[in-house]
Amino acid sequence: MALVKIVYASMTGNTEEISEIIEDKFVDEGLDVEREECSDVDSDFFDDADVCVIATYTYGDGDLPFEFEDFFSDLPDEDLTGKIYGVVGSGDTEYGEFYCQSARDFIEQFEKTGAKRGAELVCIEHNAEDEDYDLLQGFVDELTEAVNQ
Repeated sequence: MALVKIVYASMTGNTEEISEIIEDKFVDEGLDVEREECSDVDSDFFDDADVCVIATYTYGDGDLPFEFEDFFSDLPDEDLTGKIYGVVGSGDTEYGEFYCQSARDFIEQFEKTGAKRGAELVCIEHNAEDEDYDLLQGFVDELTEAVNQ
């Protein structure tokens, strides 16, 4: 059975809730899941994962959450060849071009690891609303299909 590992950062609780929704949806698909707050893990957390997921918010004008900085800078040093990844961001559209910028930045970092993107980026404004559950289900479906190929 595939192992999904989710790392998240959350200031207001919105991204933590989103990571919990994703976890529940993967469990519903029959996959093993480990979910951790970014301050509690290092970039090697994904070493034994089949699917690697980042859930992050964006701070200010496109800034990475402070608590994610070390993980972010160390991630490109990891060899994640053969693994599937996906990224989810929460943000505020009032920041315009910086909306969910940290999530986009994580995609660039994953590309340096040799991992393969298994799902399109999902951006959620603030917290997950009813319509976002469908987006998150699609995200999980794409990743599950990618890891099962």
